[in-house]
Amino acid sequence: MPNIKPVSDLRNYNEVLRDVAAGEPVFLTKNGRGRYAIVDIAEYERMQSVLKLMGELAKGERSGSEQGWLSLSDVESALGVSDG
Repeated sequence: MPNIKPVSDLRNYNEVLRDVAAGEPVFLTKNGRGRYAIVDIAEYERMQSVLKLMGELAKGERSGSEQGWLSLSDVESALGVSDG
């Protein structure tokens, strides 16, 4: 179950931070609406890595669509590996 607290609970920020764990963010509301999320730094770094990877994959797919895809033998030749 999500951990949801009003932003006013930040007056006792130690209690709010104690509830934050990897994979378990604390969501803060303001005027009854979701406004902020507090996440563990490890979780934040993982999300940033995933976003970067997704961006690189999208660039690769765009490049393949625009410039054409390489065959397996072309990739093996470029890497200097062979099947066999």
